[in-house]
Amino acid sequence: MTRNERTYMSVSRWGWVLALGLGVAGCRTTGAAGSSDTAQVAPAKQEIEFDAVTVTADLELDKLNDEELFAGGTSAFAANDFKQAARFFGRLVDFHPKSQHRRAALYNAGLAHQRLKEWEEAWLRFSELADAKAGQGDALDAAFRVAETQYHLERYDEAVALLSTLATREDIPVNRRIEARVQQGVCELEAGRTDAAEATLRKALSAYEALSDKDEVDDYFPAQAHFFVGELYRLDYEDVKLDPAKGADKLAEDLNYKAELLLSSQGHYLRSIRVGNGYWATASGSRIGAMYEDLYAQMVSSPAPAELNAEEAVVYRQELRKKIRVLLTKSINIYERTLETAERIGSQSSFVDRTRESLAKVKALLLADAEGEPLPEPPASKDEPHT
Repeated sequence: MTRNERTYMSVSRWGWVLALGLGVAGCRTTGAAGSSDTAQVAPAKQEIEFDAVTVTADLELDKLNDEELFAGGTSAFAANDFKQAARFFGRLVDFHPKSQHRRAALYNAGLAHQRLKEWEEAWLRFSELADAKAGQGDALDAAFRVAETQYHLERYDEAVALLSTLATREDIPVNRRIEARVQQGVCELEAGRTDAAEATLRKALSAYEALSDKDEVDDYFPAQAHFFVGELYRLDYEDVKLDPAKGADKLAEDLNYKAELLLSSQGHYLRSIRVGNGYWATASGSRIGAMYEDLYAQMVSSPAPAELNAEEAVVYRQELRKKIRVLLTKSINIYERTLETAERIGSQSSFVDRTRESLAKVKALLLADAEGEPLPEPPASKDEPHT
């Protein structure tokens, strides 16, 4: 969700008291010797009571004081041993409520759990510290982290409500307000509220564009906003299906509309690239190339409209091949520029890896076309599942 990962791991917060009562019954027989009669005495009940025992979850850390726990957690976090860091910080938080290190340990425990992608535990730690309405410092940071964990837990409505509160606070820096607005839009998109998402993202971009000094805002957030507006158009693009069975005129209409949506989406991806953030520039370039590649695949797999005769179908396929060659060339150009940007700024991400793979595939397709190999045949039946 945001750039910096942060998150809590339950370390058996509470011990328990074990009180054990054992009842021992006895039976005594009395009477004269040789007598067949016996006198029965009621069983005597005896209770044995043990002292209460408190059992803690981590006996190894029980002997450490809060200073030692904080030092151990800090050392483990620096060594990227987030499991140990969460253990030490969590122990301090749960068993040393008056420690001067408790707030820092609470936040750091959240960070450690987030690195481990333990989102529920992270949410619990950050929630105790967060104050979205008036918090500053670690309370403000924790509120953003709460929203991030809610995003990963798919509690989008809760995240939207919290981020909306943060976005309207005039007492926090504009960078944080725009961050909150952008993340709110992302959560609205994930919740399927596309109209609300677009309005929120555009509001964030308007606030950014109105700034006289754009250096006040981390370039990550306007770049992310442009990327996700591009995503909205990409989703609309994917909803348009090319169906030759509807006839040539309808096919042409749908193809033109699909191309318009592609260009609109591309426009926002390019704006994201121009903002200059490495991560989102790479992601946007990857998306553009993938859309051209997708349109190519749809056009190749689409049979000629049924109303065309054999001769017209040949002409249709020839014209289609010309358009496909253009799409492949554009896709290659975008992929190459994306990789050049990634190499220049030293960006490494899943988008970069996918871009390299896609570039190799598209180059192979263009080479096959240049060598005059036939285009792939359309599917035998449009009812077959595609993978």
